[in-house]
Amino acid sequence: MKIGILGSGKGSNFDAIFQAKQSGQIDVDIVLVASDVCDSLILKKSAERGVAARYIDPGAYKTCLEPAAEKAYVEALRAHGVELVVLAGFMRVIKEPLLGAYEGRIINIHPSLLPSFRGLRAWEQALNFGVKYAGCTVHFVDRDVDTGPIILQAAVPVLDDDTPETLHARIQVEEHRIYPQAVDLIARKRITVAGRKVLIRK
Repeated sequence: MKIGILGSGKGSNFDAIFQAKQSGQIDVDIVLVASDVCDSLILKKSAERGVAARYIDPGAYKTCLEPAAEKAYVEALRAHGVELVVLAGFMRVIKEPLLGAYEGRIINIHPSLLPSFRGLRAWEQALNFGVKYAGCTVHFVDRDVDTGPIILQAAVPVLDDDTPETLHARIQVEEHRIYPQAVDLIARKRITVAGRKVLIRK
């Protein structure tokens, strides 16, 4: 399966997926990494590893892509034959035409146990709320924020002396474990979506 990865920052989940591919844990071809941040570390890493890396100007909006930018992302993904779009710290809300072009084929990882703590800095929301467990969720992307069908989740305990930084670091360890697993499940066609339920075949 050919996958395209969209990211805005350091690319730690790109690292995890790339390493899983290199070690033979997952059978995918990372054909494109695209970013809305021209000097993002994820673009630098992908270029160093021989993966096509492209900056695409997001336009003037702060939280989403302008329609012309959405179209440019679709064109870039299609030009590389991308079958699955993987959001890895992409800090833009996905809208049309990207959602329509890849309906049911865009996944994201969010640093909370959805449906709790949607949106930005979810680990900090969890810590401030006083929950005993936090975690991360891989989900399909739909037309709202962090609401798509859930593929995999992993929980971590919230410790009494946790800071936002220590909790986030512990959550990211689990992100790097389950995101490649979710990509593998999709690549091997082991997933069926029935309404809001994601069924995983053995």
